[in-house]
Amino acid sequence: MIREKEVAAAPGLPALLFWLALLLVSGYAAISSFALNEHWGGLAGVLGGVSAVVGLIGVFVVNPNEGRVLQLFGSYRGTVKTAGLRWANPFYTKKHISLRIRNFESAKLKVNDHDGNPIEIAAVVVWKVVDTAEACFEVYDFEHYVTVQSEAAVRNLATRYPYDAHEEDIMSLRGSTDNVATELKKEIQARLDKAGVRVLEARISHLAYAPEIASAMLRRQQAGAIIAARTRIVEGAVGMVEMALKLLDEGHNVQLDEERKAAMVSNLLVVLCGDREAQPVVNTGTIYK
Repeated sequence: MIREKEVAAAPGLPALLFWLALLLVSGYAAISSFALNEHWGGLAGVLGGVSAVVGLIGVFVVNPNEGRVLQLFGSYRGTVKTAGLRWANPFYTKKHISLRIRNFESAKLKVNDHDGNPIEIAAVVVWKVVDTAEACFEVYDFEHYVTVQSEAAVRNLATRYPYDAHEEDIMSLRGSTDNVATELKKEIQARLDKAGVRVLEARISHLAYAPEIASAMLRRQQAGAIIAARTRIVEGAVGMVEMALKLLDEGHNVQLDEERKAAMVSNLLVVLCGDREAQPVVNTGTIYK
């Protein structure tokens, strides 16, 4: 595996001035020598001009947050990261690699979750290149590699968890967004380590049931919400009834036998658990015969 090796290229401005000066002097010398029929002097001027042109090819610019990968006849020589005008061997090839933070949003992928329900899922991945040598030589096209591997990781993650959990201790795609984002980041990073890429953040950007089951799942969610709400109402109502009976017994204001307690409990539960407002009824008689 090829690892990044940072090298320091020569300052570019002095080299630029030197080669320009050599080009001007060589050009003047060649013209003057040929005018005086001094062929050897003219030939030396031409060679000097050619050398200056070749030397100018070695001048290049490195922008901030950018790396230039240097190769000599296919052999990796190092990476220049120092910003500014630099100069290196003119025979080096200098490939540009951006070190800036990038992000992309994957396409909406249709997969089956852990329960086998078809869902649509997409993710946003924020990443940057940290090893220019691996990004350049270990994979064919590191940008395409990031895209493909990230989508594969999203698919794999979606199959490991259900869309929605019906129990509190089970992690789901919809209910455990932070944990799912952490797992997604780890899985993408494991796939991109060989490409010299660091994943800064990965998060689900779109999550929904597939259209063919969306309406059925919506009804199931509504039914679950109604059951949960009714359960909470009943639990609260029972607690309020118990508190009312306890306060009446402690205050000794009203003496209730078991039958009257049962009647009061029934009435309170009807009032507290009903989905409509209770209609008041004035009782002028007695429950005893």
